[in-house]
Amino acid sequence: MTAPDGQSAADSGDWARLIEAIALHQDRAAFAALFEHFAPLVKTLMRRSGVAESSADELAQETLLLVWRKAALFDPSIAGAAAWIFTIARNLRIDAHRRGQRGGVTEISGIDAEFHVDESPGPETRVAAAQAENRVRSALAALSEEQRRVMELSFYEEKAHGEIARILRIPLGTVKSRSRLAMNKLRNLLGEFS
Repeated sequence: MTAPDGQSAADSGDWARLIEAIALHQDRAAFAALFEHFAPLVKTLMRRSGVAESSADELAQETLLLVWRKAALFDPSIAGAAAWIFTIARNLRIDAHRRGQRGGVTEISGIDAEFHVDESPGPETRVAAAQAENRVRSALAALSEEQRRVMELSFYEEKAHGEIARILRIPLGTVKSRSRLAMNKLRNLLGEFS
């Protein structure tokens, strides 16, 4: 069985497991494997979308850096690993284009039609986003204070597990344990809301 990007279904599960290893253990070997495989693919995607060579390389690196930082947000039941990574890349490309428009200078050339579509959220999208935000806030409120603090530092302040351990003055294993327990509880709680 082959996934849309040409990788086998088994490989797709392997990528998801690597992302999970990054989320749970900040596994550098897992990240290196993801980077080695996806950075050239993301760069090629950027180049085919009209992004200049230097910007394409930079966007590929930014994409994988966000994979490292946001690995705990990956949900394999919503999207495959490749789709998730390419969505991050696409969003970064759009952001880079918008920054270029505001600044008056852009390295993106040959912009495809996707940039000419009004992507501002409609009323239904805004209502759905507000409802989702309320569900997440309610789920976070259900966590213990210790778990909530770890999640806030991890996701809102984008701190690494080691840095969280130093800030909270607790062992790294405790940070990882609280993070894992909180993510499981959030998944269960958010599943109940949907």
